[in-house]
Amino acid sequence: MKKTDIVPSNDHDLVNWINRFSSITAGSYGLTEQDLDNFRAVSDDFNTKVATADDAQNLSKKATAEKKASRQRLEGVIRPLARRIKCHPDYTKGVGLQFGIESSPTNFDLSNATPDLTVIDKTDGTVELRFTRHGSDGVDFYLQREQDVAWVLVGRATSSPYQDIRPLLVPGKSEIRRYTAVYMQKNQTIGYSRCNGTLYSIIP
Repeated sequence: MKKTDIVPSNDHDLVNWINRFSSITAGSYGLTEQDLDNFRAVSDDFNTKVATADDAQNLSKKATAEKKASRQRLEGVIRPLARRIKCHPDYTKGVGLQFGIESSPTNFDLSNATPDLTVIDKTDGTVELRFTRHGSDGVDFYLQREQDVAWVLVGRATSSPYQDIRPLLVPGKSEIRRYTAVYMQKNQTIGYSRCNGTLYSIIP
């Protein structure tokens, strides 16, 4: 014969079970007032926790519904704007990739690719590096300045753009930098970087 548990596994069934069990009075069936006081304490605590959990679940459902509605409103604004941009005569696929409104190729081979960088001088040595992830986890950036023999790791970015905020070697004096990058996937480099990098003259 299959053994059954007298205590219900469902929380709300257990709350109902508690209400029935609570009708037992002290002195009945060998139970003392202390026994019942202990039972009331733990059952009251459980009832409170169930009510709190129910409230949290209801709030979560409400928050999820509100988030879904907000996303729908956002998409209702985004999609028409993206269509207008794509219809503009100045639009290119590169612009679309930069702003995330052009789908990247699903079959992009990262193992035989190197990131294309757009380098923008932000003055005083600060440089903005723009790139397209193409399904990678991000890119590692390397820098080589005029006097450098080897490439120096600048940093890692998981989204574009990345800001290289290192100052000029000599304040007020322009310098030539080369930037290159390599894709990252699962915390490992993948693909390759250009040996000569992207040449850029930094003007203070």
